[in-house]
Amino acid sequence: MTLTDSPAAWRRLAIAILIGTIGSVGMWAFVVALPAVQADFGIARGQASLPYTLTMTGFAFGGVLMGRLADRFGVLVPLIVGGASLGLGYIAAALSPNVMLYGAAHVLVGFGSSASFAPLMSDLSHWFVKRRGIAVALASSGNYLAGTIWPPLLQHFIARDGWRHTTLMIGIFCFVTLVPLAFALRKRAPVEAGSHAAPVSRFGTLDLSPRALLVLLIVAGVACCVAMSMPQVHIVAYCADLGYGPARGAEMLSAMLGFGIISRIASGFVADRIGGLATLLIGSTLQGIALFLYLFFDGLTSLYVISALFGLFQGGLVPMYAVIVREYFPAAKSGGTLGLVIMATLFGMAFGGWISGWIFDVTGSYHMAFINGLAWNFVNVAIVCLLMMKRRFAPTAAHD
Repeated sequence: MTLTDSPAAWRRLAIAILIGTIGSVGMWAFVVALPAVQADFGIARGQASLPYTLTMTGFAFGGVLMGRLADRFGVLVPLIVGGASLGLGYIAAALSPNVMLYGAAHVLVGFGSSASFAPLMSDLSHWFVKRRGIAVALASSGNYLAGTIWPPLLQHFIARDGWRHTTLMIGIFCFVTLVPLAFALRKRAPVEAGSHAAPVSRFGTLDLSPRALLVLLIVAGVACCVAMSMPQVHIVAYCADLGYGPARGAEMLSAMLGFGIISRIASGFVADRIGGLATLLIGSTLQGIALFLYLFFDGLTSLYVISALFGLFQGGLVPMYAVIVREYFPAAKSGGTLGLVIMATLFGMAFGGWISGWIFDVTGSYHMAFINGLAWNFVNVAIVCLLMMKRRFAPTAAHD
């Protein structure tokens, strides 16, 4: 009896989405707490943004280690390690007497949160064949569901109980939910026949060496996520600075990520028809348009609309790197290759979150930070255009 595409596989997907939604709180909780943390520690915006950078750094390196644990022991072990790390990280953050220890705790938070992203997508890809694309897209949407659900909820409790008590409760909640849920996924994934076969892409080949392609994808990943991080990391603080209050910013972040779920799933369907590169180019161009709109409109209603558009445009960008790797690299090398590219996108988010805060400190506003994001977005579009120009549709041997 095959287990792929079975009712058991769909139940596993539902549990994976739940785990991703809970575990990805590590990517969004600090964004909501940023104004309160800055005020409590009495520090500048750039320094206050550093814990987010450390969170994403922990997430980036954690994803590599968690992936290796999943390859060797199955997804159960990284999920247990991740749940425990999230719990300990948030408890340590809540008790931190200064921003240095608070930031160090967020390395552990990012490390733990990484278990609920790439390892789950990898695991689910083995449980589906006919519906693999939509299954992986849904599994990857757990972190955007987290971004939709958590920000307004956390903002409510931060306003009522303070950021320290709220952070402590997050840690306890993650530990008591994620560790038991991990055991629901203890069964190892089915062995997939032909898993080392080289891909044959119907979207052409690239007139580039695999190494050159990897370097370009890494640079593109950094660039697109530096641009992406500006609204995602600073929208709550931006709204507070404009006088609308952090609660409105949390609602905008929630809307942004909610529309990002639609984008993430829709991009998977589009990529099946026109390929990952073309879909990435469309998404990156539209992301740049949304960033451009932030420069000219800062009314409350317009910010809600632009934030929703930004989420609708950018949500499918990161999954497209996974599609591109699968289209142009052999399957036997895709895991390590994708790990490097995803790490690059996370470094882009980490650097972008910090540099936007630093630019704010230097200039006194977010205007130049949005322009900085646009410049990085242009780099991403330029690289993807170059790759599109390098496509060849004449029959050629696949790259090794």
